[in-house]
Amino acid sequence: MTKNAQRLSQLISTFGPGAMIDLPTRSVVVGGLEQWDMKGNAFTMIPEPRVTMRLEQILKQQGRLAQSVNLTLRTPPTSGDARDGIPRGVAAPIFPTWFICEQVDTDTTGGNAPRRRRLVRWQDLDSKGRRRFQFDDGRKSDVTPIRFVCACDKGHLQDIDWRWVVHGSTPCQEPMWVEEKGTSADPADTSIACGCGRRLSLRDTFQVGRLGKCRGERPWLLDRDPDSCGDNLKLLIRTATNTYFPQVYTVISLPTEEDELSKLVDELSGDLAGVQSAPDVAQAKRFNPKVSASLGPYADGDIFDRLQRIREGARTDASRSPKLSEFDTFASGRPEIGANHPTAKLYAQTLPRDAWADPDTQIDLSGIKNLVAVHRLREVSCLYGFTRFEAAPTAADGDIEDIQLSVHGAPLSRDADWLPAIEQFGEGIFIHFDEASIGQWLRNEGPALRNRKLLAGYYHWQQRFNGKAPPYPGTPYVLLHSISHALMAEIALDCGYPASSLKERVYALSSSRDGGDIDRCGILIYTASAGAQGTLGGLVATAPRFANILKCALDRLRICSNDPVCADHEPDERSGDRATHGAACHGCLLIAETSCEMRNLFLDRSLLIPTMADDSSCFFE
Repeated sequence: MTKNAQRLSQLISTFGPGAMIDLPTRSVVVGGLEQWDMKGNAFTMIPEPRVTMRLEQILKQQGRLAQSVNLTLRTPPTSGDARDGIPRGVAAPIFPTWFICEQVDTDTTGGNAPRRRRLVRWQDLDSKGRRRFQFDDGRKSDVTPIRFVCACDKGHLQDIDWRWVVHGSTPCQEPMWVEEKGTSADPADTSIACGCGRRLSLRDTFQVGRLGKCRGERPWLLDRDPDSCGDNLKLLIRTATNTYFPQVYTVISLPTEEDELSKLVDELSGDLAGVQSAPDVAQAKRFNPKVSASLGPYADGDIFDRLQRIREGARTDASRSPKLSEFDTFASGRPEIGANHPTAKLYAQTLPRDAWADPDTQIDLSGIKNLVAVHRLREVSCLYGFTRFEAAPTAADGDIEDIQLSVHGAPLSRDADWLPAIEQFGEGIFIHFDEASIGQWLRNEGPALRNRKLLAGYYHWQQRFNGKAPPYPGTPYVLLHSISHALMAEIALDCGYPASSLKERVYALSSSRDGGDIDRCGILIYTASAGAQGTLGGLVATAPRFANILKCALDRLRICSNDPVCADHEPDERSGDRATHGAACHGCLLIAETSCEMRNLFLDRSLLIPTMADDSSCFFE
């Protein structure tokens, strides 16, 4: 992999449109979808009607997609197919355009004098590669991008106008320097100094309104927001983790339960996105070699009929949480789910109880109905927007986050009719919990008291979102989420997969559209990666040892390395996300955020086992 190359999965998560990336000699911002080289066969269509229909519905409601346009999912362009000697890829404009010379000015003499480095613009650099700045005396210095930029809560991004920030409305063209005292990165030790004598401490830039008003600049789209902005700009450290939070919609593909033609049409549904009638099918066969090769022998009317059925099913799913369909599939109790075939989207087996419920472990497993070994699954993830400064709150039901594309989050393009997505394959285990047992447990005095404390913490936490926080996921969700994290940490020690490669989907759902009692409870722990690397069998092989793994996981949580501080923590009026936690910390339940669907929120090991502070709320004795 070259220095300037990214993996496909990185363009859907860490480094999507609007994200800043450090290159060896400069910093860039990943371009919007219009700047992706998608000509010819640079990309692959990803068929997943459940994702396409749901996102299309949201975009059309927001007016970001014309009612006549059909949304499609495409993989990012790959560099394998070079055109005219230039590999395909994603354009990335230079950002920021302010640089600091690496050479320290010779004026800095004396032990206490600050280090002084020249502040220059992109256009001031030499024309050959733009890597160096030449001083008036002929000296040349390498440059590095400045670490400080500014942005607003709507995702707009722009260079800090250093001359205006230092001088205000007074015009000045004297050289400027970055002065640093000491060896720390404290803003109070860094100043912007001008040759005219004026200076500004970076500590002052944190004052509200000090950086000016946002102009709505979107450098990844090479334009300004047509709706303008006017919000106060905030200081942003270019390499900080709060510069980019992707909004990704993820589903587990479900099997097609019909004939061979239905399966073929389902696989090509992305290429058939524009088909609205049987004659359109004939045109697709004529101009798309892939469609012609797969569907050539079948009648156009039959193909269109199957396509309509798939779309109707996707529209039904688009009106509700994607997790409902997934849960109903995994918890069906059928001995075999899907087809045992290398090209199948999903293949799982519901194991007989005596295959995993080992009585010798002496752990009460009555609260678990079934265990499903998922030999093969397909995960589709689609990037539909991003936020800055703070991640969008995540809904427990797996639906679209409350911060949407054009309302609060930032867009990926101006008017593209497609979104970037990737498909990954893997394996996992699904644990179906007895909803009646969880309901009975929650009615006991100890869990009911803990439920009230968790609710109080949630009400304090939601105030930071000005009424736009997702609803409380329910204490059954906190229970299942905590069990999931405990199992993931233990499974990683047993199966050979690193903990960071495991993922979770927690199902604590209600059948009612208006909420109500949770009547679907389960956990899917899985791993997924490009190609077949995620289906090596190590995770499925843990199913026969599940009872012992669960016992070891619970025993490990009885004492945390941070006890008694961890056990005594209450979900009360704590600052930040700690208000959603009970007894949970990095020593016991918190895991890598890439593995957690809820960004390590809503966890409490007091709901699982007795702790030093609470022995009356536990689900497992």
